Amino acid sequence: MASFDILVTGGTLPDGTVKDIGITGDRIAATGDLTGAEAGEVIDASGDLVSPPFVDPHFHMDATLSYGTPRINASGTLLEGISLWGELKQIATVDEMVARALAYCDWAVSMGLLAVRSHVDTCDDDLKGVEALLHVREVVKPYLDLQLVAFPQDGFYRDPTARANTLRALDMGVDVVGGIPHFERTMADGAASVRELCEIAAERGLLVDLHCDETDDPMSRHIEALAYETQRLGLQGRVAGSHLTSMHSMDNYYVSKLLPLIAEAGIAAIPNPLINITLQGRHDTFPKRRGLTRVKEMQAQGITVGWGQDCVRDPWYSLGTADMLDVAFMGLHVAQMTSPQEMARCFTMVTEENAKIMHLDGYGLAQGDRASLVVLDAGSSIEALRLRPDRLCVISKGKVVSRQARNDARLTLPGRPASVRRRHPVPDA
Repeated sequence: MASFDILVTGGTLPDGTVKDIGITGDRIAATGDLTGAEAGEVIDASGDLVSPPFVDPHFHMDATLSYGTPRINASGTLLEGISLWGELKQIATVDEMVARALAYCDWAVSMGLLAVRSHVDTCDDDLKGVEALLHVREVVKPYLDLQLVAFPQDGFYRDPTARANTLRALDMGVDVVGGIPHFERTMADGAASVRELCEIAAERGLLVDLHCDETDDPMSRHIEALAYETQRLGLQGRVAGSHLTSMHSMDNYYVSKLLPLIAEAGIAAIPNPLINITLQGRHDTFPKRRGLTRVKEMQAQGITVGWGQDCVRDPWYSLGTADMLDVAFMGLHVAQMTSPQEMARCFTMVTEENAKIMHLDGYGLAQGDRASLVVLDAGSSIEALRLRPDRLCVISKGKVVSRQARNDARLTLPGRPASVRRRHPVPDA
């Protein structure tokens, strides 16, 4: 008779199959019908969704939970947010950044978010954010995978010491090469920064994730340069373009040329719907642009597209709860991905697709995969998007790290049930 450390029984997987999952150590030891197996702990997931953990491939942990310090972004624009962050990072301390980041990681764990890629600003001669997040990465390593991107927020060339500081950050152990070509002083400098940053990544054997064309300007076309450099340097499959919002303003003819180039280069796209829909289009009256890149068109070309959170309670965004289902819910609406197949895909974008972008090893719910999963109070991935439900149990690397009681509402209505859960069957896709 099989024996496991943890046995999750009767859960419905995102693909609709019902399976038990047996966990030994930090790995999934068996799946299927495990009736009769023994375990140190049995978690009954009957009727509930069991998912691999949520993954966020785009975040700014050095700024998170700082909203209102030293002031609030009055205009709500991207550029004022950058200016405000410039003020904040002058007064922030390493200890304060560590405390805010660890608090956010607690939120993340409670929501089943167990892998985060965070950009960390390298336009700071003291590299306080880098020091803070390298420390946080080690603290959370037993239960959360934190991947760091060296991000020259004020421009790799535009800021006089950004290039040297970015290289220092990589030498200190930051994982991924970042950049912001559209924020350089000229289009030519932006293209040159793409070229050098990709060369640095190729030389060091690192991944690339650039803030790319986060603007309403349709002439911001650094994604084209990124596709070229990716192929020139043999970086296919190792590069991501984050935001890509200028594409929502480009003419269709140019996009018909651009998308095949992105696909050919194997570049992944990371739109951030909560933030893109908030920050973009601020100069428009009406019609007002939606602020999101061309998600469905990219997917039709075979391009890997994931949803990112980007910001929570910081100079750019006043809301957020570390819930990747909130991100997917907004993305579903703005991208108009409302068919059953498209909604189910939105769920995979904050799980499987994001895991591919981050190159996570052992991710999934198959035998031999890392024993990390989430039990949600929902019957399917689509219902999870609708409800953004409680995470009843979160397991990370073979250990239960969060529990939440099922919280049905209690009714006092004549002739009606005593409680209500808001779950509702989803038609077959």
